Amino acid sequence: MEPRAAPPPPRVLRLERSGHAALIHDGKLCAWGGLQVDSGDDLVLPSDEIWLYDLDSGTWEVRSISGEVPPELSGFSGSYLNGSFYVFGGCAALGYSNMMYTVDLTAQSLAWRRAAARGVAPTPRSKHSCWVHKDRLIFFGGYGSKTLQEVRDSSSSSFIVEETSWSVVGTTSFRCWGWNNEVNVFDSHTDAWTTPQTTGPAPAPRGWHAAAVLGNKGFICGGLETRELDLYSLDLDTWTWTRFNHPPAPPGRCLHPPAPPGRCLHTLTPTSDHTLLLVGGLGGDGDARSDAWRFDALKNEWKEMTHKHQDKPRLWHSACPGRDNDVVVFGGSEDLCIQVDSVAVLRSPCQQHCQDVLVFQTQPYSLSRLCEELLGSSSEQFEQQVALLPARLAERIYKRLRFHSDRKVEAN
Repeated sequence: MEPRAAPPPPRVLRLERSGHAALIHDGKLCAWGGLQVDSGDDLVLPSDEIWLYDLDSGTWEVRSISGEVPPELSGFSGSYLNGSFYVFGGCAALGYSNMMYTVDLTAQSLAWRRAAARGVAPTPRSKHSCWVHKDRLIFFGGYGSKTLQEVRDSSSSSFIVEETSWSVVGTTSFRCWGWNNEVNVFDSHTDAWTTPQTTGPAPAPRGWHAAAVLGNKGFICGGLETRELDLYSLDLDTWTWTRFNHPPAPPGRCLHPPAPPGRCLHTLTPTSDHTLLLVGGLGGDGDARSDAWRFDALKNEWKEMTHKHQDKPRLWHSACPGRDNDVVVFGGSEDLCIQVDSVAVLRSPCQQHCQDVLVFQTQPYSLSRLCEELLGSSSEQFEQQVALLPARLAERIYKRLRFHSDRKVEAN
């Protein structure tokens, strides 16, 4: 008699992570993938699950995803478009990827689909970024490999060769590894790739930079291969690059307006139709940063913001636009360790992965929002009044009650 198979292990609560993707869908923060530490080693988290965080109650749940499940990835790009979550690129156990996967988050049963990817797909890569505009996913930069012929065919300024290697990929044995500043467009309706011709002063090749969209402009700043926090925008209709130069000091002032120091592994999030919020990252001094900066695209001006999370440095975290122009930051690392081998300097997150959900308030709250918070934090005093509210509003306040109650328990 054959031995019975052991029952599958129970699903473990895997919350702390870095290098993941996050989005807000139906009032919940959705987190997928990333890295975690297991017995001192980095563990790539499963691709067949997505974690949901209720922003009102502060509770987590997990949903399974079946279908054409992507490999476990690091350095991928995750994007949200029309209720669907897209994953492109990244590094898997068998090497770098240029595959696109998508899952419809509005479906009752979640299932991955591998996109047909018509046209010429970008070369395999990681550490790239994505803008979402007019039902298109527009990718910029990253680190990856090209054949010697692909390097020869590309512009000398679009790909910086960092090293070469003899490794068999398909029928090619000689490959070049490095950083690029390419722009590649994926149409979500046709699953087709195109490569637009850009004009203007393009940013240097880079990865681990931050990206965001304001109107029809895609912004990028910083990155691993940059020493300063340079800022560029790309017109996503005309494909014209613009560099935001630091403005001269106004008359009568000796100092320029402040600007953030250089960094990588930070985030850039829209907070209005003309402002962006930069949070955290790895500074040029090798330290994780806890600062936050607001950029006004109309004034071409940075301003450092005060916030209540100054004691919580973050890098390789996620940041999403929340309710009332809040910025919701999840996970990341508190520090980074540097490892050196005979070929290159390798950068990897240390064991201080985080599972906090941090909310950055960027504008005064409305009276309605303030009342909700007051009732949620003191609902025992207004129990009868809350019961008389419309059902959906009462449900939200009860969730806030649960959130504040849990925070009190954690504090004790």
